[in-house]
Amino acid sequence: MASREGLAFRRHGLPTVDVAQIDHFLTDVEAAGALAVLLFAGDPVRWPEAADVAVVLPELIEAFQGRLQGAVIAQPAELALAPRFNVQVYPSLVLCRDGKVMDVIPKIKDWSVYIDRVTALLDGAIKVGNSAKVVQSISGLDRSRGVS
Repeated sequence: MASREGLAFRRHGLPTVDVAQIDHFLTDVEAAGALAVLLFAGDPVRWPEAADVAVVLPELIEAFQGRLQGAVIAQPAELALAPRFNVQVYPSLVLCRDGKVMDVIPKIKDWSVYIDRVTALLDGAIKVGNSAKVVQSISGLDRSRGVS
C-alpha cells in the first residue's frame, strides 16, 4: 500500500515537510508572496476523509493560480507540529501567512467554504489578531468558579 505522501502528492508537486523543514518551507512561501497551506492528514485509516482533503489541497492551489503554496506534513511530524499550528482535529488544512496561523479548516468541507475562507485571507478580510483575541478571552475565564 502506498503512503499518503505517495504518488498523488508527487504528481501535484506537493512537498512533504517535517519538523526540520517546516520553517524553511514557510520562509520560501513568504518570499514568494503566497499563502502557505499545510495538510495535517493524520492516520488515513482512522480518518478516511483525509483522502478527500488530500484531493482538495491541489485543487485549491490550482484554483488560486500561484497565490497558494501547499505542503503535506509528514505523518511522524504531525504530533510535534500540531500544537504550533493549532491543529486539534485530523485532517486539517492550516493556512499561514508570515509564519503565523491565519486559519485552520478541519475535516472535509464544501468547496465553497474553502473558496470563501481562502479568498477572505488573501483579500485581508481575516486578520491574525481576530483569532488571538478569541484565545485571549478564553484564557481569561475564571476557572475557580464551579459550573452550576
